[in-house]
Amino acid sequence: MDLATRRRRTALFLFFLMPGLAISSWVTRTPDIRDQLGASTAQMGIVLFGLSVGSMLGILGSGALVARFGTKPVMGVGSALVILSMAVIGWGALFSSAPAVTAGLFLFGAGMGGGEVAVNIDGAEVERIAGRTVLPTLHGFFSLGTVVGAAAGILCTAVEFPVQWHLTAVAVIAAGLIAYAFRAVPASVGRTKGARPDDRGTAPSRAAVWRDRRLLLIGGIILAMAMAEGAANDWLPLLMVDGHGVDPALGSAVYAGFAAAMSIGRFGGGFFIDRFGRAPVVRASALSAALGLTLVIFADSAVLAGAAVLFWGLGASLGFPVALSAAGDSGPDPAARVSLVAMIGYIAFLVGPPGLGFLGDHYGLRSAMILVLAFVAVAVFLSPAIGTRHTTPPEVHAPRERAPDPATDAARTAGGE
Repeated sequence: MDLATRRRRTALFLFFLMPGLAISSWVTRTPDIRDQLGASTAQMGIVLFGLSVGSMLGILGSGALVARFGTKPVMGVGSALVILSMAVIGWGALFSSAPAVTAGLFLFGAGMGGGEVAVNIDGAEVERIAGRTVLPTLHGFFSLGTVVGAAAGILCTAVEFPVQWHLTAVAVIAAGLIAYAFRAVPASVGRTKGARPDDRGTAPSRAAVWRDRRLLLIGGIILAMAMAEGAANDWLPLLMVDGHGVDPALGSAVYAGFAAAMSIGRFGGGFFIDRFGRAPVVRASALSAALGLTLVIFADSAVLAGAAVLFWGLGASLGFPVALSAAGDSGPDPAARVSLVAMIGYIAFLVGPPGLGFLGDHYGLRSAMILVLAFVAVAVFLSPAIGTRHTTPPEVHAPRERAPDPATDAARTAGGE
């Protein structure tokens, strides 16, 4: 690997690290933000709805934006939105403005969702150039960022450091990381002039993927595992504070444990996928998440519940990326297939926060998580649909023979966040 490629790979590490740092920074401060807003659990669910809507719009629009402009501007704009969102959320909380916090979460979701496909496309090209696996480690850096952000959030919560200054500091640090990384990303990667026809010279039918039963089953898996991951990202600190009576700093520490378990799963999961295949790994992941959720919901011991979060995190770490990768391999027109299952997965992020907030307001957050447990239990039985072939780097195509298809590259290599 030459020096330019190493620098580019390092830049992509930072592009993944930054949103992980940002998301865990505000998640660990959700109890404080909730108190400053004076919001109920149901009202916090509505506030979190901004994140879901932004994520959905970002992920749906990112492929077309990359095809038109290339990965570099999409990554840059997406990162800028994430950085701006930190300041908007922090200062919105200071002025007790729920609309401002909701707007900040919308910006965060749009920036992160919009940049996700672009970073994966760039990572896929680095993987081809280097001739070695890169993408799983990239997604591991996202989880590593959540650990670092959660640790900082715990400290800030413990010393009662103001939310607005904490998140503003995160924005400044993130801006420095991206300013450094942006220079190493080449222009024009992923840009195409239009849809690529199939081998018969006609554009493939996108409607046909809806009739693929196996693909829909994969969509069910990704829905369940996205729900398991998203529920923790949105509600875990409040779940521990309100459901198990721990103080906010300890609630943030439990979330840090979840993030650490996610990191371990993503950095180490490739070995088990290569050794045992996708379906057994997804089944084991769903069982682990189900065990963790069961103990968090039904155990009255805060210590046991906090330890069980590690099983929850390990279980949730691989489901989304492995299912997304399997969708790309499941048949012709991988771009349409990945788009379909990604849309199904983001339903969990769109409906989950307000839905769990509504249930939590009426029955308590611990009881609300039974819904997540039910979804994960279904994923255990759907796991054979995922197949057994592990993810492999996409083939190298000469640029003059065929223009790169960003959505296809992402489909074959995406790891999910």
